[in-house]
Amino acid sequence: MKKLTMQDIADSLSISRISVWKALNNRPGVSDDLRMIIVNEAIKMGYIKRPFHDDTNKKVTRTIAVVMSRPESSIFWMQIIHEIAKELALNGINLMYTYMPSRWNEGDSLPPALTDGSVSGIIVLNIYLEQQLKMLSSLPLPKVFLDSVPTLLPADMNGDIVFIEGRSSIREITGHLLDNGCNKLGFIGDINYAQTNMDRYLGFVDAFSDRNLKIDKTFIMTESLDLDTHYQQIERFLSSLKSMPDGFVCVSDYIAHFVQRCFTEIGIDQSKIYLTGFDNTSEHANVAEKITSVDVQTGSMGERLASKILFALKHPNLPHEVSYVLTKVIYRNFP
Repeated sequence: MKKLTMQDIADSLSISRISVWKALNNRPGVSDDLRMIIVNEAIKMGYIKRPFHDDTNKKVTRTIAVVMSRPESSIFWMQIIHEIAKELALNGINLMYTYMPSRWNEGDSLPPALTDGSVSGIIVLNIYLEQQLKMLSSLPLPKVFLDSVPTLLPADMNGDIVFIEGRSSIREITGHLLDNGCNKLGFIGDINYAQTNMDRYLGFVDAFSDRNLKIDKTFIMTESLDLDTHYQQIERFLSSLKSMPDGFVCVSDYIAHFVQRCFTEIGIDQSKIYLTGFDNTSEHANVAEKITSVDVQTGSMGERLASKILFALKHPNLPHEVSYVLTKVIYRNFP
Protein backbone atom coordinates (compact mmCIF):
# COMPACT_ATOMS: atom_id res chain seq x y z
CA MET A 1 0.00 0.00 0.00
CA LYS A 2 1.31 3.42 -0.94
CA LYS A 3 2.43 5.52 2.01
CA LEU A 4 0.36 8.64 2.55
CA THR A 5 2.14 11.94 2.07
CA MET A 6 1.33 15.58 2.67
CA GLN A 7 0.84 15.90 -1.06
CA ASP A 8 -2.01 13.39 -0.87
CA ILE A 9 -3.72 15.52 1.76
CA ALA A 10 -3.14 18.65 -0.30
CA ASP A 11 -4.59 17.00 -3.42
CA SER A 12 -7.70 15.85 -1.57
CA LEU A 13 -8.38 19.42 -0.40
CA SER A 14 -7.15 21.13 -3.60
CA ILE A 15 -4.65 23.24 -1.68
CA SER A 16 -0.86 23.52 -1.67
CA ARG A 17 1.42 21.09 0.13
CA ILE A 18 3.04 24.09 1.87
CA SER A 19 -0.30 24.89 3.54
CA VAL A 20 -0.58 21.30 4.75
CA TRP A 21 2.96 21.36 6.09
CA LYS A 22 2.35 24.61 7.97
CA ALA A 23 -0.88 23.33 9.50
CA LEU A 24 0.54 20.00 10.66
CA ASN A 25 3.68 21.58 12.07
CA ASN A 26 1.93 24.40 13.97
CA ARG A 27 3.54 27.03 11.76
CA PRO A 28 2.11 30.47 10.91
CA GLY A 29 0.68 31.18 7.48
CA VAL A 30 -2.69 29.39 7.53
CA SER A 31 -5.93 30.45 9.17
CA ASP A 32 -7.32 28.56 12.16
CA ASP A 33 -10.28 27.37 10.10
CA LEU A 34 -8.10 26.00 7.31
CA ARG A 35 -5.75 24.47 9.82
CA MET A 36 -8.56 22.46 11.42
CA ILE A 37 -9.84 21.37 8.01
CA ILE A 38 -6.35 20.10 7.14
CA VAL A 39 -5.92 18.36 10.50
CA ASN A 40 -9.32 16.66 10.24
CA GLU A 41 -8.54 15.52 6.71
CA ALA A 42 -5.18 14.16 7.84
CA ILE A 43 -6.88 12.20 10.62
CA LYS A 44 -9.58 10.96 8.23
CA MET A 45 -7.01 9.76 5.71
CA GLY A 46 -4.95 8.07 8.40
CA TYR A 47 -1.93 10.34 8.06
CA ILE A 48 -2.23 11.31 11.73
CA LYS A 49 -2.57 8.24 13.92
CA ARG A 50 -3.77 10.02 17.04
CA PRO A 51 -5.98 13.04 17.74
CA PHE A 52 -4.36 16.34 16.96
CA HIS A 53 -5.07 18.88 19.71
CA ASP A 54 -4.72 22.59 19.16
CA ASP A 55 -3.60 23.32 22.70
CA THR A 56 -1.22 26.25 22.72
CA ASN A 57 -0.36 25.61 26.36
CA LYS A 58 0.77 22.08 25.64
CA LYS A 59 4.39 21.63 24.65
CA VAL A 60 4.65 20.10 21.20
CA THR A 61 7.50 17.66 20.69
CA ARG A 62 9.36 18.43 17.51
CA THR A 63 12.03 16.58 15.61
CA ILE A 64 15.09 18.04 13.91
CA ALA A 65 16.92 16.01 11.28
CA VAL A 66 20.69 16.05 11.13
CA VAL A 67 21.41 15.29 7.50
CA MET A 68 24.84 13.87 6.83
CA SER A 69 27.01 11.85 4.50
CA ARG A 70 30.10 9.74 5.19
CA PRO A 71 29.86 9.78 9.02
CA GLU A 72 32.34 6.95 9.24
CA SER A 73 35.08 9.17 7.82
CA SER A 74 35.60 11.34 10.88
CA ILE A 75 35.17 11.44 14.64
CA PHE A 76 35.11 15.20 14.10
CA TRP A 77 31.57 15.05 12.71
CA MET A 78 30.26 12.64 15.32
CA GLN A 79 31.41 14.95 18.12
CA ILE A 80 29.43 17.78 16.55
CA ILE A 81 26.31 15.60 16.23
CA HIS A 82 26.61 14.53 19.87
CA GLU A 83 26.61 18.15 21.04
CA ILE A 84 23.68 19.00 18.77
CA ALA A 85 21.69 16.12 20.26
CA LYS A 86 22.46 17.24 23.83
CA GLU A 87 21.42 20.84 23.15
CA LEU A 88 18.20 19.86 21.38
CA ALA A 89 17.29 17.43 24.17
CA LEU A 90 17.58 20.24 26.70
CA ASN A 91 14.90 22.05 24.70
CA GLY A 92 12.60 19.03 24.42
CA ILE A 93 13.37 18.41 20.75
CA ASN A 94 14.17 15.03 19.24
CA LEU A 95 17.05 14.47 16.85
CA MET A 96 16.66 12.24 13.81
CA TYR A 97 19.82 11.10 12.06
CA THR A 98 19.26 11.12 8.30
CA TYR A 99 21.84 9.62 5.98
CA MET A 100 22.46 10.70 2.39
CA PRO A 101 24.77 8.84 0.00
CA SER A 102 28.21 10.19 -0.81
CA ARG A 103 27.50 9.76 -4.52
CA TRP A 104 24.48 11.11 -6.37
CA ASN A 105 22.87 9.63 -9.47
CA GLU A 106 20.36 11.18 -11.84
CA GLY A 107 16.88 10.52 -10.54
CA ASP A 108 17.88 10.12 -6.88
CA SER A 109 15.55 11.76 -4.39
CA LEU A 110 15.72 12.98 -0.82
CA PRO A 111 14.99 10.56 2.06
CA PRO A 112 11.21 10.40 2.73
CA ALA A 113 11.69 11.58 6.31
CA LEU A 114 12.67 15.01 4.98
CA THR A 115 9.59 15.42 2.80
CA ASP A 116 6.74 13.68 4.61
CA GLY A 117 6.35 16.06 7.53
CA SER A 118 8.32 13.99 10.02
CA VAL A 119 10.70 16.83 10.86
CA SER A 120 10.32 20.51 11.67
CA GLY A 121 13.78 21.58 10.53
CA ILE A 122 17.16 20.29 9.38
CA ILE A 123 20.83 20.76 10.16
CA VAL A 124 23.07 19.82 7.23
CA LEU A 125 26.57 18.49 7.90
CA ASN A 126 29.24 17.09 5.61
CA ILE A 127 27.13 17.36 2.43
CA TYR A 128 29.26 18.65 -0.43
CA LEU A 129 27.47 17.55 -3.59
CA GLU A 130 25.88 20.52 -5.33
CA GLN A 131 22.76 18.63 -6.45
CA GLN A 132 22.09 17.35 -2.93
CA LEU A 133 22.53 20.83 -1.48
CA LYS A 134 20.14 22.29 -4.06
CA MET A 135 17.46 19.73 -3.22
CA LEU A 136 17.90 20.29 0.51
CA SER A 137 17.73 24.06 -0.03
CA SER A 138 14.38 23.68 -1.78
CA LEU A 139 12.72 22.09 1.27
CA PRO A 140 10.11 24.36 2.94
CA LEU A 141 11.76 23.88 6.33
CA PRO A 142 14.02 25.96 8.59
CA LYS A 143 17.57 24.97 7.68
CA VAL A 144 21.08 25.45 9.02
CA PHE A 145 24.04 24.42 6.87
CA LEU A 146 27.56 23.91 8.14
CA ASP A 147 29.62 24.89 5.10
CA SER A 148 28.67 24.85 1.43
CA VAL A 149 30.35 24.54 -1.97
CA PRO A 150 32.01 27.32 -4.01
CA THR A 151 29.51 26.92 -6.85
CA LEU A 152 26.54 27.99 -4.69
CA LEU A 153 25.95 31.47 -3.35
CA PRO A 154 24.54 32.01 0.16
CA ALA A 155 21.33 33.30 -1.42
CA ASP A 156 20.92 29.92 -3.15
CA MET A 157 20.83 28.01 0.15
CA ASN A 158 17.50 29.28 1.52
CA GLY A 159 18.74 28.83 5.08
CA ASP A 160 21.34 29.92 7.60
CA ILE A 161 24.96 29.02 6.85
CA VAL A 162 27.79 28.64 9.33
CA PHE A 163 31.35 28.58 8.06
CA ILE A 164 34.47 27.57 9.98
CA GLU A 165 36.74 30.54 9.34
CA GLY A 166 40.00 29.36 7.82
CA ARG A 167 41.28 32.04 5.51
CA SER A 168 42.92 34.14 8.23
CA SER A 169 44.32 31.14 10.15
CA ILE A 170 45.95 29.61 7.06
CA ARG A 171 47.19 33.07 6.12
CA GLU A 172 48.81 33.25 9.57
CA ILE A 173 50.40 29.80 9.33
CA THR A 174 51.73 30.40 5.82
CA GLY A 175 52.98 33.85 6.72
CA HIS A 176 54.84 32.47 9.73
CA LEU A 177 56.63 29.94 7.54
CA LEU A 178 57.48 32.54 4.92
CA ASP A 179 58.82 34.96 7.52
CA ASN A 180 61.11 32.24 8.82
CA GLY A 181 62.78 31.55 5.48
CA CYS A 182 60.48 28.84 4.12
CA ASN A 183 59.90 30.49 0.75
CA LYS A 184 59.11 27.30 -1.13
CA LEU A 185 55.75 26.10 0.14
CA GLY A 186 53.17 23.72 -1.26
CA PHE A 187 49.44 23.48 -0.73
CA ILE A 188 47.44 20.24 -0.91
CA GLY A 189 43.65 20.03 -0.86
CA ASP A 190 40.60 19.86 -3.13
CA ILE A 191 39.56 23.53 -3.21
CA ASN A 192 36.30 22.88 -5.06
CA TYR A 193 35.11 20.29 -2.56
CA ALA A 194 33.96 22.83 0.03
CA GLN A 195 33.79 26.60 0.41
CA THR A 196 35.97 26.33 3.52
CA ASN A 197 38.63 24.50 1.50
CA MET A 198 38.59 27.35 -1.01
CA ASP A 199 38.87 29.88 1.81
CA ARG A 200 41.92 28.11 3.22
CA TYR A 201 43.64 28.15 -0.15
CA LEU A 202 42.88 31.86 -0.50
CA GLY A 203 44.54 32.39 2.88
CA PHE A 204 47.62 30.61 1.55
CA VAL A 205 47.61 32.89 -1.49
CA ASP A 206 47.07 35.96 0.70
CA ALA A 207 50.24 35.27 2.68
CA PHE A 208 52.36 35.24 -0.48
CA SER A 209 50.61 38.34 -1.83
CA ASP A 210 51.20 40.20 1.45
CA ARG A 211 54.94 39.74 0.96
CA ASN A 212 55.02 40.23 -2.81
CA LEU A 213 56.23 36.66 -3.23
CA LYS A 214 55.38 34.35 -6.09
CA ILE A 215 53.88 30.91 -5.51
CA ASP A 216 55.67 28.02 -7.18
CA LYS A 217 52.74 26.14 -8.68
CA THR A 218 54.89 23.03 -8.99
CA PHE A 219 54.09 22.37 -5.34
CA ILE A 220 50.36 23.11 -5.55
CA MET A 221 47.79 20.31 -5.70
CA THR A 222 44.22 21.63 -5.65
CA GLU A 223 42.57 19.15 -8.00
CA SER A 224 39.49 17.08 -7.23
CA LEU A 225 40.21 14.16 -4.91
CA ASP A 226 38.03 11.10 -5.34
CA LEU A 227 36.58 9.66 -2.14
CA ASP A 228 38.28 6.31 -2.68
CA THR A 229 41.64 7.40 -4.08
CA HIS A 230 42.90 10.25 -1.87
CA TYR A 231 46.09 8.45 -0.96
CA GLN A 232 46.93 7.25 -4.48
CA GLN A 233 46.43 10.71 -5.98
CA ILE A 234 48.57 12.40 -3.34
CA GLU A 235 51.25 9.73 -3.69
CA ARG A 236 51.40 10.26 -7.47
CA PHE A 237 51.71 14.01 -6.98
CA LEU A 238 54.52 13.77 -4.42
CA SER A 239 56.36 11.12 -6.44
CA SER A 240 56.28 13.37 -9.50
CA LEU A 241 58.13 16.23 -7.78
CA LYS A 242 61.80 16.61 -8.71
CA SER A 243 62.48 18.35 -5.41
CA MET A 244 60.60 18.99 -2.20
CA PRO A 245 59.44 22.36 -0.86
CA ASP A 246 60.22 23.65 2.63
CA GLY A 247 56.75 22.67 3.74
CA PHE A 248 53.23 21.63 2.76
CA VAL A 249 50.17 23.50 4.00
CA CYS A 250 47.35 20.96 3.92
CA VAL A 251 43.65 21.80 3.80
CA SER A 252 42.92 19.45 6.73
CA ASP A 253 44.54 17.02 9.14
CA TYR A 254 42.84 14.30 7.11
CA ILE A 255 44.87 15.29 4.05
CA ALA A 256 47.99 15.89 6.13
CA HIS A 257 47.93 12.33 7.45
CA PHE A 258 47.94 11.00 3.86
CA VAL A 259 50.89 13.26 3.03
CA GLN A 260 52.80 12.03 6.08
CA ARG A 261 52.10 8.42 5.09
CA CYS A 262 53.46 9.12 1.64
CA PHE A 263 56.61 10.65 3.09
CA THR A 264 57.22 7.43 5.02
CA GLU A 265 56.38 5.00 2.24
CA ILE A 266 58.15 6.88 -0.55
CA GLY A 267 61.18 7.44 1.65
CA ILE A 268 61.11 11.24 1.77
CA ASP A 269 63.13 12.81 4.58
CA GLN A 270 60.26 14.51 6.40
CA SER A 271 62.50 16.01 9.09
CA LYS A 272 63.30 18.82 6.67
CA ILE A 273 59.71 19.47 5.53
CA TYR A 274 57.16 21.31 7.65
CA LEU A 275 53.65 19.86 7.51
CA THR A 276 50.50 21.66 8.66
CA GLY A 277 46.82 20.75 8.77
CA PHE A 278 43.43 22.00 9.92
CA ASP A 279 40.81 20.73 12.46
CA ASN A 280 43.27 19.68 15.21
CA THR A 281 41.67 16.24 15.27
CA SER A 282 43.00 13.38 17.38
CA GLU A 283 41.91 10.55 15.11
CA HIS A 284 44.95 10.35 12.79
CA ALA A 285 47.70 9.02 15.01
CA ASN A 286 50.55 9.80 12.63
CA VAL A 287 49.87 13.56 12.77
CA ALA A 288 47.71 14.09 15.87
CA GLU A 289 49.32 16.63 18.21
CA LYS A 290 52.48 16.43 16.10
CA ILE A 291 51.85 19.05 13.42
CA THR A 292 50.69 22.65 13.43
CA SER A 293 46.93 22.70 12.99
CA VAL A 294 43.85 24.85 13.58
CA ASP A 295 41.53 24.16 16.50
CA VAL A 296 37.80 24.18 15.66
CA GLN A 297 36.22 23.27 19.05
CA THR A 298 33.63 20.77 17.87
CA GLY A 299 31.67 20.93 21.12
CA SER A 300 30.82 24.58 20.86
CA MET A 301 30.20 24.14 17.13
CA GLY A 302 27.46 21.59 17.84
CA GLU A 303 25.86 23.88 20.42
CA ARG A 304 26.00 26.79 17.98
CA LEU A 305 24.27 24.86 15.20
CA ALA A 306 21.56 23.68 17.59
CA SER A 307 20.94 27.22 18.84
CA LYS A 308 20.62 28.47 15.27
CA ILE A 309 18.00 25.90 14.29
CA LEU A 310 16.08 26.68 17.50
CA PHE A 311 16.10 30.36 16.59
CA ALA A 312 15.00 29.57 13.03
CA LEU A 313 12.06 27.54 14.35
CA LYS A 314 10.88 30.48 16.43
CA HIS A 315 11.50 33.08 13.71
CA PRO A 316 10.89 31.38 10.35
CA ASN A 317 10.27 34.61 8.46
CA LEU A 318 13.44 36.49 9.40
CA PRO A 319 16.19 36.91 6.77
CA HIS A 320 18.74 34.13 6.68
CA GLU A 321 22.16 34.58 8.25
CA VAL A 322 25.70 33.78 7.15
CA SER A 323 28.25 33.58 9.95
CA TYR A 324 31.91 32.68 10.38
CA VAL A 325 33.22 30.98 13.52
CA LEU A 326 36.77 32.06 14.32
CA THR A 327 39.47 29.46 14.88
CA LYS A 328 42.82 29.32 16.67
CA VAL A 329 46.17 28.20 15.29
CA ILE A 330 47.94 25.55 17.38
CA TYR A 331 51.67 25.72 16.63
CA ARG A 332 53.76 22.56 16.92
CA ASN A 333 57.28 21.80 15.62
CA PHE A 334 57.55 25.13 13.86
CA PRO A 335 60.56 27.33 13.09
